[in-house]
Amino acid sequence: MANIENTSSTQATGKKETALIATLVIVVVAVALIAFIGFMFLKPAPQVVEGQAEATSVKISGKLPGRVMEIYVEEGQDVKAGDTLIHIHSTLADAKLYQAEAMQAVTAAQNKKIDSGTRKQIVQGAHDVWQQAVAARTIAEKTYKRMESLFEQNVISAQKRDEAKAAYDAAVAGESAAKSQYTLAKEGAQREDKESAQALVDAAKGSVMEVEALLQDQYLTAPADGQIDVIYPHVGELVALGAPLMNLLKIQDKWVTFNVREEKLNNLPMGKKIEVMIPALDKKKIQAEVYYIRDMGTYATWRSTKATGEWDSRTFQIKARPLENVPELRPGMSVIYLEGNE
Repeated sequence: MANIENTSSTQATGKKETALIATLVIVVVAVALIAFIGFMFLKPAPQVVEGQAEATSVKISGKLPGRVMEIYVEEGQDVKAGDTLIHIHSTLADAKLYQAEAMQAVTAAQNKKIDSGTRKQIVQGAHDVWQQAVAARTIAEKTYKRMESLFEQNVISAQKRDEAKAAYDAAVAGESAAKSQYTLAKEGAQREDKESAQALVDAAKGSVMEVEALLQDQYLTAPADGQIDVIYPHVGELVALGAPLMNLLKIQDKWVTFNVREEKLNNLPMGKKIEVMIPALDKKKIQAEVYYIRDMGTYATWRSTKATGEWDSRTFQIKARPLENVPELRPGMSVIYLEGNE
C-alpha cells in the first residue's frame, strides 16, 4: 500500500512541474510575440516641439518733444496706413518757428534792399558831384592852356605855368574820382555782397523748413495697416525726443518660431512644409513653410571634442510662415510641431 501511495504522489508532482514549464513557455512565447508585433507595427511617439506665433511690431515715435494733447486710437484698434494716431504740442517749437520766420523776413528785406541798388537821391547826388568835377576840370584845362601860351611868349614865369599845370592835374584826378563814385552808386552792391545776402536768405529759409519738419510730427500717423498693440503715454504727459509712443502690429505679417537642437535640423530644411497645431484655437492644424534658420549662439566655450566622446549640441531658431490666413492666430500663442508626425 505504501509503495502505491508514493508512486501516485510522484506522478502528481511530475504533472505539476510539466504544467508549470508549459505555462512558462507559453508566457515567454506570448511576450516575444507581443514584442515582435510592437517592433514591427508600432511607431515611436512623435516628439513635441513647442513654439509661438509672432508678428512684425513697428515702434512709433516722433522727433518732437512736447505734451500729449490727444490720442485718437485705442489698444486693439485696427488702423489703416495714414490714420492719425496722436497729437503732440510743443510751445518751444512754435516759438522757434516764429523766430525762424522773423529772421527769414529780415534777410529777405535786406536782400531786396541790396538787389534794388542805391537810392535814386544818392545816385543823383553822385552824378552832380561828378558834373561839378567835370566843370572844374574844364576850367582848369583852359587856364592851363592860357598859361602855357603866355609862358611861351615869355609873359609869365615857369612857376605860374607849373601851378596851372598842377591845378589842371588835380582837377582831372578829382573828375575821375567823382565819376568812380557815381558809377559805384549807379551799379549798386558788389556781386559778392549780393551772393552773401542771398546765402543768408537761404539759411533763414532752411531754418524755417527745419522747424516745420519738426512740427509735422505734431500729428503722428500710422506707417502701415495693422493693429495698435500698446500705447505708452497718457493725455497730458510730456514725451521726450524719439521716445516710443505706441506699438503697431502688422497682423498680416505673421510667422511661428521654434527652437530646436541641431541634430533635428535634418528634418526641417529650408522650404519644407510642416503641419503645426494651435492649442488656443481648438487644436486647429495648419500648414506652414520653413523660411528661416539661424544659430542662436551659446554662452559656453565651444569645444570640438569631449572626454566622453560626445559633442556640444547647439540650438537653432527656425521660423515658418503659415500657408493660410488665420485671423484668430495672435502673437504669443503656443504653436506645436509634432516631429515625425508628417
